[in-house]
Amino acid sequence: MKYLTIGHASYDITFTTESYPVENTKVRVKKYIDCGGGPASTAGYLLGLWGADSSFQGVVGNDYYGQKFKQELIRAGVDTTYLELVPNYNTMLSFIIANTTKASRTILTSQDDNVVRCSMENNNKYDVILVDGEEEEMSKKVLLNNKDAIKIIDAGSFKPSTVALCPLVDYLVCSKNFALDYTKLEYDGSIESLIKIHNKLTADFKNIIVITLEDKGCFTKINNEYKLIPSIKVKAVDTTGAGDIFHGAFTYFISNNYDLETTCRLANITGALSTLKVGGRFSIPKLSAVLERSEEVDII
Repeated sequence: MKYLTIGHASYDITFTTESYPVENTKVRVKKYIDCGGGPASTAGYLLGLWGADSSFQGVVGNDYYGQKFKQELIRAGVDTTYLELVPNYNTMLSFIIANTTKASRTILTSQDDNVVRCSMENNNKYDVILVDGEEEEMSKKVLLNNKDAIKIIDAGSFKPSTVALCPLVDYLVCSKNFALDYTKLEYDGSIESLIKIHNKLTADFKNIIVITLEDKGCFTKINNEYKLIPSIKVKAVDTTGAGDIFHGAFTYFISNNYDLETTCRLANITGALSTLKVGGRFSIPKLSAVLERSEEVDII
């Protein structure tokens, strides 16, 4: 089974601290962790680690961080044929302050004013495709060229490019923020409000909707029954990349003949376990560790 993830590519540098720094002071940190980032690329990285035939399509600069980004994917077994390293272009950098006491994070992002988009034509056939809304035109071409594939979107933030891709996929897996920004409906923590939001998304996009709710799990509809699928309880230290890792796991399980309920439960567990370590994709748990925890979730 051939997988393709398309979208955002960046490089993350994470500094850990036990409290947020005070302005105009110097803080000495014990360590930092640096690794590639971005929703689609992190999902592709997880797929490679878990033994899938995974490819990533996106853009970085032909610079120090772009080269590190590429080598990281290669070490995880991800095909980088369609990763473009653009000369005289700076790889997007994210500087992350991770407060391990509160499991909170503050992110500073540096990006060139003129963003370069994918230009390398990809006419290959894939069995599974995950897009994150960052590469709208290339994602459209690939999705339309692979109508029989399992197609998923990681709709993390509300952007016109993301909305444009939503009708082209089978599974719209969106954040609570995307759902609220798009529907303009209120969420008061109740199942009833989630149902209204879910129904609006389903009516507009005509696909399977999963709404992620961070540490509360995710919400979907299965066989005409609405289900809140909780996550496991963990003592989180860093939530960086947890959502991206959730989507990678969701893609893996739904494409390996797990039903939707089990897929959501296992993706929740994967995301939760990733918060036990600092540093985005380097915190991805082993597949065996996820499966060992698979019976710890009660469906509401």
